[in-house]
Amino acid sequence: MTAERIDGRLRAKELDSRVTEGVSAFSEKVGRVPGLAAVLVGTDAASQIYVRNKVKRTKSVGMLSFEHVLPETTTESDLLSLVDDLNADPRVDGILVQLPLPGQIRAERVTSAVSPEKDVDGFHIVNVGAVASGVGGLVPCTPLGCLILAAPFFGGDFAGVESVVVGRSNIVGRPMANLLLARRATVTVVHSATRDVASHVRGADLVVVAAGSAGLVRGDWVGEGAVVIDVGINRLADGKVVGDVNFEEVSGVARALTPVPGGVGPMTIGCLLLNTLTAALRREGLGDPDIGLGI
Repeated sequence: MTAERIDGRLRAKELDSRVTEGVSAFSEKVGRVPGLAAVLVGTDAASQIYVRNKVKRTKSVGMLSFEHVLPETTTESDLLSLVDDLNADPRVDGILVQLPLPGQIRAERVTSAVSPEKDVDGFHIVNVGAVASGVGGLVPCTPLGCLILAAPFFGGDFAGVESVVVGRSNIVGRPMANLLLARRATVTVVHSATRDVASHVRGADLVVVAAGSAGLVRGDWVGEGAVVIDVGINRLADGKVVGDVNFEEVSGVARALTPVPGGVGPMTIGCLLLNTLTAALRREGLGDPDIGLGI
């Protein structure tokens, strides 16, 4: 068996196209376009590239983009003041504060200061609780992207799907498990303290890996015909970027597998834009977007 390579770039283009249509419909109905504010503190090269890509994609789907680049020496109080201003700005539907932040700024203070209704990263405790309870909320972008990538292989119906999430982070692992539970999947979360991780993974129909360990998941860990979503991004000593899954080995047994790069990454920004559209619609009392994601 040779696994189908799940093209995250292609799926992200499809998602952007649907968001663009949603933005157009929103504009016709409301008389304005959604706006996303991106805040970058400092000069971290990776963060600069990531924010630049987000701004470009935001404009490409017809949304307003508000970019705020602050110096490395920015104080926590100054950043919180900016967040307050963005919370009050009627043009802004979504607020993204790029992480990591400089050491003098506590990330949890900043994420708690963003209005839950504009928290398009899904990090505010109100949204975390809503997602965990299965009652809505804005969903963290990466887990949402994983769900969209996996959905076609299960006909959009995760009911009863044996699912294993490798990793328990607040950004990916926990919300991923909650999203699957909300769709009636049978979910196991494994992590660094789990005994015999491989035995858990081997019985899964769907495996989502977000452990931050290059090549952790080997071919003999994965059951034949499983769908594997690799969230990991690891840079090796030679500069090569790889995931948490040994791609060559797992592609020999899995039904489908995301590459790194080119898998989950592009979907994360796509879901950020989807969340911004969702936030704009909810602010106007128009419900959630109906753009046929199959989830």
